[in-house]
Amino acid sequence: MDPKRGRCLCGEISFEYEGPENWRGHCHCESCRRNTSSPFTTFFGVPKTAYRYTGKAPAVYESSPGVRRLFCANCGAPVAYESDRWPEETHFYAASLEKPEDFVPDFHVHWAERLPWVRLNDDLPKHENSQG
Repeated sequence: MDPKRGRCLCGEISFEYEGPENWRGHCHCESCRRNTSSPFTTFFGVPKTAYRYTGKAPAVYESSPGVRRLFCANCGAPVAYESDRWPEETHFYAASLEKPEDFVPDFHVHWAERLPWVRLNDDLPKHENSQG
């Protein structure tokens, strides 16, 4: 199986992973919205043993106790999310993939926090809070 790859805006931070994702979903929480300056963001989780950084290592911002947001110190693009809640997994942003058009999310989380002006009519499960 060929590895899947992703990168930040400027390309200094790049990563690749092999194997299936643990999960794939949209997050509507306020913290993710503020981190990405977008109405929601789309992540996927991979085991820490399944990926590696192939460019520079990302910078880290601890957004709350036990939560780390990884980003490019050069261009500022968010790259990944890590949490003590999921110690064996890293969450990457789907839009950072080389081929984001091949990515298909499976659900929404923090649906209760969605912005009222976001209108989505997909048939994906919509979880009021975090899943898992």
